Amino acid sequence: MRLQHILGLFFFLQTCLIIGQTGTVTGVILNSNNQPIEDVSITFESYGTTSNENGFYTLELPANQDIQIEFSHLSFKKVLVTFNVKPGQVIEFNPVMQVNVEQINTVVVISSGRKNVEGVTTINPEILRTIQGAQPGVENILKTLPGVNISNELSTQYSVRGGNFDENLVYVNEIEVYRPFLIRSGQQEGLSFVNADMVQNVEFSAGGFQARYGDKLSSVLDITYRTPIDFSIDADLSLLGGGVTAEFITSDSKFSGIAGIRYRDNSLLINSRETETNVKPIFTDAQGYLTYRFSNKFHLNFLGTASLNKYQFEPQNRQTNFGTLQDPIALLVFYEGQEKDRYSTLVGALKADYFVSDDLTLKLIGSVFHTKEEEYFDILAQYRLGEVNTSIGDEDLGEVEFSEGIGGQLNHARNKLDALILNFQHKGDYLIEDGLLEWSAKFTHEDIRDRLVEWEVIDSAGFTIRPPKDNITNNQPYEPFEGPLVPFQNVRATNQVTIDRLQAYLQWSKRGNLGVHGIYYNAGIRLHNWTVSGESIENVNQTVVSPRFQFSIKPNWKHDMLFRIAGGLYYQPPFYRELRDSTGTVNPEVKAQKSYHLVLGNEYSFKMWERPFKLVSELYYKNLTDVNPYTLENVRIRYRAKNIAKAYAYGLDLRLNGQFVPGMESWFSFGYLKTEENIEDRGFISRPTDQRLKFGVLFQDYVPKLPDLKMFLNLVYNTGVPGGSPSYADPYEYQNRLRDYKRADLGISYMLVDKSKTYTSNWKKPFKELGIGFEIFNMFDVQNSITNTWVRDVYSKRQYAIPNYLTPRVFNVRLHATF
Repeated sequence: MRLQHILGLFFFLQTCLIIGQTGTVTGVILNSNNQPIEDVSITFESYGTTSNENGFYTLELPANQDIQIEFSHLSFKKVLVTFNVKPGQVIEFNPVMQVNVEQINTVVVISSGRKNVEGVTTINPEILRTIQGAQPGVENILKTLPGVNISNELSTQYSVRGGNFDENLVYVNEIEVYRPFLIRSGQQEGLSFVNADMVQNVEFSAGGFQARYGDKLSSVLDITYRTPIDFSIDADLSLLGGGVTAEFITSDSKFSGIAGIRYRDNSLLINSRETETNVKPIFTDAQGYLTYRFSNKFHLNFLGTASLNKYQFEPQNRQTNFGTLQDPIALLVFYEGQEKDRYSTLVGALKADYFVSDDLTLKLIGSVFHTKEEEYFDILAQYRLGEVNTSIGDEDLGEVEFSEGIGGQLNHARNKLDALILNFQHKGDYLIEDGLLEWSAKFTHEDIRDRLVEWEVIDSAGFTIRPPKDNITNNQPYEPFEGPLVPFQNVRATNQVTIDRLQAYLQWSKRGNLGVHGIYYNAGIRLHNWTVSGESIENVNQTVVSPRFQFSIKPNWKHDMLFRIAGGLYYQPPFYRELRDSTGTVNPEVKAQKSYHLVLGNEYSFKMWERPFKLVSELYYKNLTDVNPYTLENVRIRYRAKNIAKAYAYGLDLRLNGQFVPGMESWFSFGYLKTEENIEDRGFISRPTDQRLKFGVLFQDYVPKLPDLKMFLNLVYNTGVPGGSPSYADPYEYQNRLRDYKRADLGISYMLVDKSKTYTSNWKKPFKELGIGFEIFNMFDVQNSITNTWVRDVYSKRQYAIPNYLTPRVFNVRLHATF
């Protein structure tokens, strides 16, 4: 059956059928002080344009021709540059004009972003490569944006405006990507799917996105990999791993490609935690994106990924001090056993683009996603909970003097999952005067085979703790108990589930004028039909329809302002994980969660210190029904697999970005969020993602007299989310919050070789770029926690919440080179 689907994919793509016969050059023209230059004349042949007050320009060029462009201004030496753009290609070229400068011929390719009118945030991919974190990649930058919350630096998963990790769409070159299923903690995750060294363009929408995107409730991350224009090799090496990226293009420009290999070892981060371990968290992947241009009208693209994550964990002991100065308490744990996890993923996708004319583009996309995951562990933890010696000067200061509780815990798992997902999609767009008509039809086949076997036995002071919702009275050790011994938790299930989906959308976008004001509007509708079937499962078929809209107006005012409104009805048809409850039982009748979105936005562009800045403000409201409640422990989500709740979310996002330092983009973010849910009409309580306040700062600087010496500062502050309670607990009885998340990462780098300069030194000639860096993660050594471990005191029958701390201060060294 699976082989037939794969063969069908490639047969389907034999009929494959991408952008007109022009390309675009765009950018910002600066002087030697990194100030924008207005009224620069940019011409070729008899065509041309001029730069605006911010130095910005855009110029459309004929494709597949050597075109010489002249940049000229009365106060500066003219610049001549030759381009050969490919159909649909967008090249960003930012020349620096000086009185004594000669011809500039370096071209930096960065795809243009969505228009501001669509409410999409565009991130410069150079920031992804420059600013690293404990878990580098696009997610490390997203966490500084308002509305995006990441409170675990070891994880690449994020929540947006009250949604959970499963509510975010991710695309790479229009191909939807998926995440592993069995991951339960950030330290198991490994690499982000997106290879930052291959990225050309990053676009992110936190809500109110268009119908052409899929059916999720929270956000869209749209990644475009780079289109090579030359041969180069880029290498990055640090104490946490490294990667190599190569790109090429043939002399006839028909065949081009970019590929990267990454290796990551998080031992430095994990071994710095409070638990002493023998751990081998090894993560590797290889990605490639290839393009062959059969003609100016027909292109064929291939995206391939192979990743292998191995996580071997053998804990030895742990001591965690908590409590107060007056009543300090310590938890001592001694471990036996180990955990071995393995996650292997293969992705293959073909995309055929047929540019029928300058106005009509047709595409066919087929992809295969296959993941095999294993989660095996047997870990025995024996603990002591006791009072700590606080006598200053005593040789036993900090030692546990009296044990208030002793016990043990044995965790066992033999979980396996095999998932195959096939996608076949046709997309098209047709330009009609100032309007754009877009459409798509997509078929998805999901084949999930899952075996879940896990149990937990808890012993406290010599007696076994029964299941948390067991109504049997057990008064041990004061009275004998003669009932059967059972595990605290015990889950056993085997499922084979197939989900077939049909999706389609149609949308219309247009720019125009309303009197003297510029306007933009977009209206679209999506249809999603799915059928759930499998062993011992009766077929269930459901259909939802999602209308969406956007409207923007740019008033003809003295101040540069843009106003937006967006909204619609958003559905999230259930994926396999949403169909499976905490006992492993699959409920095929789970309905799609439904959410009404309303987003009001404003962008105010202005100058400060003679440099461009922008303040983006958004108010949003979500009304959710048919909600499928879940619990969140670290990054593991477990659903009830029932549509028994309703919820809401509202908030305010603010972001100020610009050149606080000339030539370096930085931003400050603030977010306020409130999200609550009502389960079975018991009243509204905070959802697991109710992170009320968020502050984020991404700041870049350099030494004025030594511009090759640069620094970045990445600051995040999030208030605590609900989650400081046992995972089995009734959320209406436990609304404890985790402590606030506070983190600061600092990086300092020095460029030994800069591609904008010419070097005569022999050892520097092979390099286009060469830089070294020093990084401090969690600079202030803040003890952030992601979950609590709950242990019992047999004497008082109290439960203590012992925080599981994240990474402390860690130092890293980087070396970056481009050949």
